[in-house]
Amino acid sequence: MSQIGIIIGREFNERVRKKSFIITTLLMPVLVVALMIAPTLIMAFSKGETKQIAVIDRSGIIAPSLESDDELVFEPTEISVETARAEMTDIFGILYIGEDIMTNPNDVRLYTNASSSLTIEQGIEKQIADIIEREKLKSYDIHNLPEILAAVETSVHMTTYRNDEDATGETQARSSAISTAIGFVLGMVLYMFLIIYGAMVMQSVIEEKNSRVLEVMVSSVKPFQLMMGKILGIASVAAVQVLIWGVLICGASAVAMPALIPSDVMADVEAMQAGTLDTAQADVNLEMLTAVSAAADFGYIATIFVYLLLFTIGGYLLYSAMFAAIGSSVDSVQDAQQLQTPVMLPIILAIFVMMTILNDPNSPVAVWCSYIPFTSPIVMMARIPSGIPTWEIILSLVILYATFVATVWLAAKIYRVGIFMYGKKATFKELWKWVRYKY
Repeated sequence: MSQIGIIIGREFNERVRKKSFIITTLLMPVLVVALMIAPTLIMAFSKGETKQIAVIDRSGIIAPSLESDDELVFEPTEISVETARAEMTDIFGILYIGEDIMTNPNDVRLYTNASSSLTIEQGIEKQIADIIEREKLKSYDIHNLPEILAAVETSVHMTTYRNDEDATGETQARSSAISTAIGFVLGMVLYMFLIIYGAMVMQSVIEEKNSRVLEVMVSSVKPFQLMMGKILGIASVAAVQVLIWGVLICGASAVAMPALIPSDVMADVEAMQAGTLDTAQADVNLEMLTAVSAAADFGYIATIFVYLLLFTIGGYLLYSAMFAAIGSSVDSVQDAQQLQTPVMLPIILAIFVMMTILNDPNSPVAVWCSYIPFTSPIVMMARIPSGIPTWEIILSLVILYATFVATVWLAAKIYRVGIFMYGKKATFKELWKWVRYKY
């Protein structure tokens, strides 16, 4: 164990002391927040110049009701389509509406002088469809119809509580949208860790093998000790990174969030966490209130990061053993591509299964894949924010770590042969022979 400890310390110090590790660790929480804000910023700054559209309305019904905005400006004209197309080349386009638009809603044509977009076309179609519907409703001669429609229009905001989590009934409100978003982010974090740190182990083994360093090292330590030291050393780097992120985010949840949130909103958040919020009296959007409540719940955030740490380490240990075996059996990263495919497929499959959790986190596919160790780190982390029984999480962890023990035993058999093989690309058949060798 002392020899393994020396290797662990060497692998850990070599990576933790790099500037890239420090910068990545500190900037990753900022990057996650930036990625969450980026879509809104992109939408805000992606609007183009105002587009002018000449409207030739032969029905006389649609043009007066078309509404211009910052993106589209509608200007009615009485000239013919042919003349407009020939002369109006300095505007975005010409919109033609047929005389029988009420009975033939497809008699609409848009002639553009530049590239159009799906958003522009759908916006114009929706406006025309709404105008036609309003005109048809007028034929029923209902007095004050617009006022009636405005009065009956209703928006429902449902607050969801888990009845099976607390026998006292004092449960915190949950949002499926927030849980899904958190689960998606956690699943992608696991995906990133498995790919990056697994490949890091493989790259390290290949480099040391090519430099003949391994031949010197195995004169002092057993190949199994060398492989375990390398795996656990890099695992400690991943664990430190997750712990730092957890401390930063939990600290922000416990200290920064209450200080930044207005007192009246914070009162609603505390009421929602206690299950006593009167939704009829809430002054803010309930979806936003649920998101703030989750972000300000220190216990919830801390629990999420504990599970993230356990599944990150378990998933990394499982896959890094396989990546180490692959690295020992090849001479270059290019030669490893073929052998990597079977290892990468379960990770990619887990991402696809994670997408199904959007519809049902308790579907048979999601449940079984959260137990299968090769997909469970990503799938289970995506399910946890939705609120699943603790015994499912424990069972998944037990299976994951037990599979790691079996996998590292098989990987060690390949590793102890592969590190001495040069100039020959190993096949799956040869790897199987190496596993069956007796020592």
